[in-house]
Amino acid sequence: MSFIKEYVERQTLHRRNLLLMSAYGLCGAVLGAAAGPGRAGAVTANPRIAWSYRDRTNPYWNAIVSGGNAFVRSLGMPESALINLINEGSSEKSLADIQSLLSRYGSGVALAVDPNDMPNCRPVVEAVSKAGAYVSTIWNKTDDLHPWDFGDNYVSHMTWSDVGPSEQTARVLFDAMGGKGGVVHLGGIASNNPAIERLAGFRNALKAYPNIQLLAVQAADWDTQKANQVMSGFLTRYGDSIKGVHCASDTMAYGVIEALRAEGIEDMPVVSYDGNPQAVELVTQGKILATVFTNPYWAGGITAALAYYAATGAFKPSAEPHEHREFLGPTILVTTKDAREFKARYIDTNPQYDWKNFWALASK
Repeated sequence: MSFIKEYVERQTLHRRNLLLMSAYGLCGAVLGAAAGPGRAGAVTANPRIAWSYRDRTNPYWNAIVSGGNAFVRSLGMPESALINLINEGSSEKSLADIQSLLSRYGSGVALAVDPNDMPNCRPVVEAVSKAGAYVSTIWNKTDDLHPWDFGDNYVSHMTWSDVGPSEQTARVLFDAMGGKGGVVHLGGIASNNPAIERLAGFRNALKAYPNIQLLAVQAADWDTQKANQVMSGFLTRYGDSIKGVHCASDTMAYGVIEALRAEGIEDMPVVSYDGNPQAVELVTQGKILATVFTNPYWAGGITAALAYYAATGAFKPSAEPHEHREFLGPTILVTTKDAREFKARYIDTNPQYDWKNFWALASK
């Protein structure tokens, strides 16, 4: 359990260092010949591969980028060939970094990106399309934005169906509470698709448990430190009325557990989401009752692969059916009953994936 306290303490320093990494990844790359912004898209033998994401200190995003690195290695390139654009949860920085990348390399870019929030996806896609480059997105986009409306340049969008799995974790929590008592929910960034869906799943489960009392719902923005503060506030406000905690991500659960420990509470039922290695280990110990694995390693590699192989002309996105351009990633519920078996298969070693089999793990 000591890793949670250390994790909270390290975040500020790591974030500062990773901002420097982000700048190096963009500015330190060697310039190459590229079409200027606004030119028609054209295939290229060696596009620049980039991943735009929130935070490498977060285990989820670390796994995403590890998958991206694995894909780059599969091409015979060093991991340093992957350009890291770290936006620290800022949609403005996300778009600015991508625009800067496109101004350098034009159509010679294969970009994988989580736009950080739904509204930011459209300007990102429009910038990439205008430059004639190629982009694959994950998690966040508005419902009226579709890859097939942008020809080949908007290659694909992958998200996850979080409502059902989040409802499952809530049911695990409510059962552990004996079907009664007060519960609190800590959510992600309010405009994020997964935050919205995970809260919806939680609320769905509440309908089947009339003796569970919802005390509070509050966003902690996927952040461990903020979750720690939010949970501390809940404990001050509601005290012993809290009998269980529903977290929309593992990293927020770490902050919750640390806040509980500070009050001498070691046996509060807690559930989370994302299936990070540390969270799975806590599930094996019974400290977290359930989490949901979304296979970020595969998602990170396959999203980069889709953008790259579209950029090289290995396949033509516009020739694919719509279900290959907007699709769901995999989810696995991990509980105390199966956590050790799951850990051996997915955490202790990463499975080997065929990065050209783009939709192998896509949910049907």
